[in-house]
Amino acid sequence: MKQIKQYISYAFGAFGHDAFYATLSTYFMIFVTSQLFSSSNHSLDDKMIGYITTMIVVIRLVEIAFDPLIGGVVDNTRTRWGKFKPWIMIGATISSIGLILIFTNFGGLNYSNPILYLILFGIVFVILDVFYSFKDTAFWSMLPAFTLSSSKRAKFSSIARLGSTLGSQGVIIVIVPLVTILSGMFGAKSGQENQAGWLGFAIVIGLISFLGALATSVGTKEEHNIIRENTEKIHLVDVFKVIFKNDQLMWLALSYFMLAFSYTVTNSLFIYYFKYVMGKSGSFYIVGIITAILGIISVSLFPALEKLIHRKAIYVGGIVMMLIGYTIFIFSGTNVVAVLIGISLLYFPYPLIFLAALMTIADSVEYGQLKSGNRNESVTLVVRPLLDKLGGAFANGIVGITAIFSGMTGNAKPSSISAHELFNFKFYMFYGPMVLLIIAALVYFFKITLTEKEHDKVIAELENKLSHEDDKKITTKGI
Repeated sequence: MKQIKQYISYAFGAFGHDAFYATLSTYFMIFVTSQLFSSSNHSLDDKMIGYITTMIVVIRLVEIAFDPLIGGVVDNTRTRWGKFKPWIMIGATISSIGLILIFTNFGGLNYSNPILYLILFGIVFVILDVFYSFKDTAFWSMLPAFTLSSSKRAKFSSIARLGSTLGSQGVIIVIVPLVTILSGMFGAKSGQENQAGWLGFAIVIGLISFLGALATSVGTKEEHNIIRENTEKIHLVDVFKVIFKNDQLMWLALSYFMLAFSYTVTNSLFIYYFKYVMGKSGSFYIVGIITAILGIISVSLFPALEKLIHRKAIYVGGIVMMLIGYTIFIFSGTNVVAVLIGISLLYFPYPLIFLAALMTIADSVEYGQLKSGNRNESVTLVVRPLLDKLGGAFANGIVGITAIFSGMTGNAKPSSISAHELFNFKFYMFYGPMVLLIIAALVYFFKITLTEKEHDKVIAELENKLSHEDDKKITTKGI
């Protein structure tokens, strides 16, 4: 019962966390391009969209450079509630408020004083992004703190991924109807959207993120053992050494970045495909329903699949399935059934690949500990969210560029999109991501050697080494 409570609490935290991330990384740019800047002054709108896009990319790239330091701060935190929970709650509170603020026009400044709007947006986004990073780092760093067992970690990570899948895909299901309903409550015509509707949506997501963080903080508990006690405060100047000296972590980082970047670009453009290519934005909720169901099935299969075929086959085989999905999608045109089949094959393996990557990173905590002599959970686990944010930052830039160069801004319709603009759109949505996925699969297949069996050997060697060190200390004290 106690373990079930931890699973549920961690899953709900992941639910709110990924609902927040999906809103920020995917749907905020849709709000910017379709609502925030959608006047008849297309020249000004395009410039402001470009400025916002550039600011997001630059801010996130600069902040990402400090993520390892954030991991160091979390690792060095000592409180009665542990080192993770304070940052989860602080980060959730401030980032949720920030999310709500960026879904406003700051009192009409977007048009009345664009420069002041950009300054205020930049300040709020920096604060939001920094505290989201603290929460993100602390939340996922808890995984190796729950247990040393790879199989038990697989269960924790699977249930967390189940929660995050429902959170991110749930946003897809509710975003169009929820924004439409809320817009109607604040003056929009039937079936239309307005900025108030989007603001209401952001408030709902911010509240869910906060409640999820609260559930994780109240309902989970860290495990204490000899290996986890082998921890010293790390000097912030040394945090980068911890990452760069861990060769398995670095190879995984290269592969996973290309995966996350390519997937996020495509995922962010799904709604553009439905709205500007197919002319069926009202059917977009079906994507959320299908992917939510597939996500539940996919995540539920991970523990069994890991035992049966192991991580490497899951990671590489999953990418092959994604490539098949891309191929079907390319030739789908406006056929809804074919598009949904392509999306299904593209999405189904992604949670499995994510979990395989997450487990590899979690196991690299002990791998790095054996090499360096000190345990650094948050500094190591920060790599995964760092890569997701890096991929998201570049993806935000690509989405903004794609929207402008494909003519998919404001009130554009499928009939107004030229053949050249459609080719531009497909290049960014399909062809580029497919190349990156192939490279990601090759890197993981040839360079990752930290398998489940190798991790078991690392644990055994660590326990033997640390128990001998303890025996020596006891003997020395006796003398």
